[in-house]
Amino acid sequence: MAMTVHCDIVSAEEEVFSGLIEFVSVTGSLGDLGVYPGHAPLLSELKPGPVELRKQGGEQDIFYISGGFLEVQPHKITVLADSALHAGDLDEAAAMEAQKHAEQAMADQTSEFEYSKAASQLAEATAQLRTLQQIRKKLSR
Repeated sequence: MAMTVHCDIVSAEEEVFSGLIEFVSVTGSLGDLGVYPGHAPLLSELKPGPVELRKQGGEQDIFYISGGFLEVQPHKITVLADSALHAGDLDEAAAMEAQKHAEQAMADQTSEFEYSKAASQLAEATAQLRTLQQIRKKLSR
């Protein structure tokens, strides 16, 4: 049996996941991170995108977060997300529409604030679509 560590994924609204995992993969501010049980303590900012879990027993699961922090302690991993949801709950049509709207808003910029807001919306929509693509890739294996 593989080693496990307890993992929580929580947002401001709710706890999205709590259980034993064998591995977690996230996108940190400096790149991709993979964490196994026994990893050294770590605190990292997270970019919007997928959080991939390998649960106890080997089952894979993917969640989407809009950003946040990863805290790794000897016996616990915590993902503190701005917002989080199971990747299966993402709406691809809405994400594509948001991406299109954000790209259009960036092209029609009227102020630095508007451009910054549109760029943030574009990054989030793109991260949601990337998460959906990762789910499809995993399902096609």
